[in-house]
Amino acid sequence: MNEAQQSAWVRETLGRLAQSQFRTKFALSDKDRAYARAKGKAVIGRHAHDMLRARVGDAEPRNDGRQTPWRGHPVFTAQHATATCCRGCIEKWHHIPKGRELSDEEIDRLASLVMAWIERDLVRHPAHPAG
Repeated sequence: MNEAQQSAWVRETLGRLAQSQFRTKFALSDKDRAYARAKGKAVIGRHAHDMLRARVGDAEPRNDGRQTPWRGHPVFTAQHATATCCRGCIEKWHHIPKGRELSDEEIDRLASLVMAWIERDLVRHPAHPAG
């Protein structure tokens, strides 16, 4: 998938997720927004890749369905918002079958979706100047 295709897939997928009452309930906490802004896009992007690989990348992830915390890091919240939190959600929403390891391309694609969601949340909730 080239960059233009990836961008189109992310936009289309965020649009589909916006139709889900459950998925649209998620938003970053002020603490997670501050953390994401302080660390920057590159670091949070690495975290997204690492967390996706570690938590949902295996063919049969440990504690599948319960392996992604609800809070504690911007990526965790974004994983629930983007249905990248467990292999069941990934299969249902992203049509990547359970029972096999995720490819590097699939991890990249899902991480791009997570990052787009985080970036959109940050834009929707601008930082307040210290005062």
